Amino acid sequence: MKIPGTVILSRPDALGDAVVTLTTAGWIKAHAQDTRIIVLCKEYARAVWKHGDHVDGIITLEELQAGDAPLMLAATKADAIVHVFPHRDVALWAKKAGIPLRIGTSHRLFNWTTCNRLVHFTRKRSLLHEAQLNIKLLEPFGLPMPTNVQALVPHMGLRAPTPTDEVRSLLRMDRRRVILHPLLGSGVGWGLNNYATLIRSLDPTKWQVIITGTSKEAGIYRKELPMDLPHVADAGGRFDLEELMMLIGSCNAMVAASTGPLHIAAALGLRTVGLFSMRRPIFPARWAPLGIDAHALTFDPLCTACAAERQCDCITRIPVQRVMDLLERD
Repeated sequence: MKIPGTVILSRPDALGDAVVTLTTAGWIKAHAQDTRIIVLCKEYARAVWKHGDHVDGIITLEELQAGDAPLMLAATKADAIVHVFPHRDVALWAKKAGIPLRIGTSHRLFNWTTCNRLVHFTRKRSLLHEAQLNIKLLEPFGLPMPTNVQALVPHMGLRAPTPTDEVRSLLRMDRRRVILHPLLGSGVGWGLNNYATLIRSLDPTKWQVIITGTSKEAGIYRKELPMDLPHVADAGGRFDLEELMMLIGSCNAMVAASTGPLHIAAALGLRTVGLFSMRRPIFPARWAPLGIDAHALTFDPLCTACAAERQCDCITRIPVQRVMDLLERD
């Protein structure tokens, strides 16, 4: 079928998911450049979509919840909505709005009564990357699947906003600048002891280390990391998401486990070192960062504990030297 003139991509969930979904918008535009793409997201992820080359409009879940959601969706004059992230209320509103084509996965029961095109696949056991799974939802448009996930990298289209004076004041422009984002809201991290070793291993005459995180996370990592070293700058709790994107876009590299900032860094083209467990569904096959210089490290690709989906700390055994080697590679 012909790709509709106006498409809503509905992904009102986490930050990292939003970044990965940039490729969905880019893949549509690559095959139908005149298609108008409206993104339905959570307010806190707006900054990502705001700086996406392939996005023509944004509507937030919070706006819909505060108003007449079906009327607001109808006002977009969308020809189709793709429920990239299933949300019961959004699915119901889209049906009431009379959006002609409503696409969702068959693995959500409420989609059977609210969508008129169901795509049959499951994310839980898939070996495909999240970005590829999103593309599968475009099946009713007749779009081809990418040959591999790297084929989607040129279609991300994320731009870094111009840094403010406050962001610039944190930067040492005479050094290579690496951001460490040591904590994460869920999942398994690399361990603050490893980040501390990495900080001490980086040559202070060549590197500036910038630590990021929420105010709550900063209260934790400040007790464990060598924050007093002269080449370390603390950005914890200082910036909103758009300012954080400014900061990331002004740096050369990022090291983190699978977090939103990691995916932003990769999409912006930084040398990105992602630290991963092999436990599904948080393993690299599903969530590796996508970018021109993005890397996903694991300790043991054949970890039996991870394969059995048991709690495992093998991510903490990824050697600091492996991270150093990537950061210092020409």
